[in-house]
Amino acid sequence: VQLQASGGGLVQAGGSLSLACAAFGSSFTFTNMGWYRQCPGKMRELVASVLSDGSTNYADSVKGRFTISRDNAKNTVSLQMNSLRPEDTAVYYCWGYCHGYAQTYWGRGTQVTVSS
Repeated sequence: VQLQASGGGLVQAGGSLSLACAAFGSSFTFTNMGWYRQCPGKMRELVASVLSDGSTNYADSVKGRFTISRDNAKNTVSLQMNSLRPEDTAVYYCWGYCHGYAQTYWGRGTQVTVSS
């Protein structure tokens, strides 16, 4: 199973970006999918996640600005990021967890840079 992320890039503060992630090679629906991010010298942190039933969870720092969504049929997850701040600058990682296999999958990171 591979998770392939797209999107990201450079944007000015206050701008918007969207990230998308697709799972290839899986025969199952991920129990949970989402995005983590990591800044240099810091631990990876959860940004947002969404269960297969659509329930969402957000880090306090992004609530009201980011929106996560998924398409179970296509095994994709997206993250719409609005009102971006310089502190949102990080490498963003797509992530998926399958409860049945007790397995976590990671995509390659994609850089998001917000200039002030």
